[in-house]
Amino acid sequence: MLPSEEPIRARREKKAAVFPAARWDAFVEQHPYGHFLQTNAWGELKSQHGWRHLRSTVVNADAELIGGSLILFRRLPFGLGTLAYVPRGPVVNWDNRDTATAVLNITAKTARSRGAIGLIVEPELLDTPSDRRTLAACGLIPLDLHVQPRRTIWVNLDVEEEVDILSPMKQKTRYNIGLARRKGVTVREGTPDDVAAFYALSQTTAERNDFAIYPESYYRAFLQLFGPAGANRARLIVAEYDKRILAALVVVAFGKRATYLYGASSNADRELMPTYLLQWEAIRWARERGCRTYDLWGVPDEDEAALEAHFKDRSDGLWGVYRFKRGFGGQVVRAIGAWAQVFSPLRWWLYTQARRLRKTTGLSG
Repeated sequence: MLPSEEPIRARREKKAAVFPAARWDAFVEQHPYGHFLQTNAWGELKSQHGWRHLRSTVVNADAELIGGSLILFRRLPFGLGTLAYVPRGPVVNWDNRDTATAVLNITAKTARSRGAIGLIVEPELLDTPSDRRTLAACGLIPLDLHVQPRRTIWVNLDVEEEVDILSPMKQKTRYNIGLARRKGVTVREGTPDDVAAFYALSQTTAERNDFAIYPESYYRAFLQLFGPAGANRARLIVAEYDKRILAALVVVAFGKRATYLYGASSNADRELMPTYLLQWEAIRWARERGCRTYDLWGVPDEDEAALEAHFKDRSDGLWGVYRFKRGFGGQVVRAIGAWAQVFSPLRWWLYTQARRLRKTTGLSG
């Protein structure tokens, strides 16, 4: 049960001055609108790669946390100032308008105090008319951008037996999982020594599919912060054949949801179908951790009818990814996306014009 939400008062945190990181993370993990992108480890990761971070929180009369935000700050190019960004947050009961407004107000106040020209939030909400009205009533405006994947596929793990996860999959996917096993592909948990191989595969995958990746140091830092030596919420999992790593992925288990965050595969031996067995073993790991949902983390932002109509004849962008991910069954869902509160209209306008010219958000997760 969540603590009483009335009355409320707000606090701005500097590092762990008010609430220790562990207390904040525990709150986020048990909250129905919590997400691992709101944890202290994510803030630490981003602080190693061009961001600053802090937390703002709202408490009730008993000093119990009832909402808050991990806020990331980044300097914009061309001297435009600073942008504040809340990935998959704020963490708050959106059904309580007063509490949601209080959390957004203290988040905005914190952002403004750090010189932000505007605040972008990407709440952990699905795209429904009701939730759109809630965000609009809180003084936010929708944006034509997103940083985190807008549309994804959720696989249901809340079942009696593993066969109940396998049965909704496409027949070809089930076949490929078995084929990989029969051909001798094995899957194991990766170690820090495997990060270099994972990064090499990521470079190959990025070249093959024409997308950008982070530097190797980023993935090492992520696994240090979220892996067994850190928050113990993530694993690097690798698929091997004849002592060669053919594919690898990073999966995060947080609360009742696991997320397939990063993946890579070789151009060689693709006929062995290592990515299918790899994904299946990641799903099994997530279920063993108590997760009820497996998030495949990103498909083209089209409705399901369009996805099904065009996935066979399109390979640009995330279309090839959708072709693979749809095989695991699951439900296509769409997040509510990015919304903003503007503090400096002129500089915000200049930022949006620069973003359109550069075809980038100015953010990177």
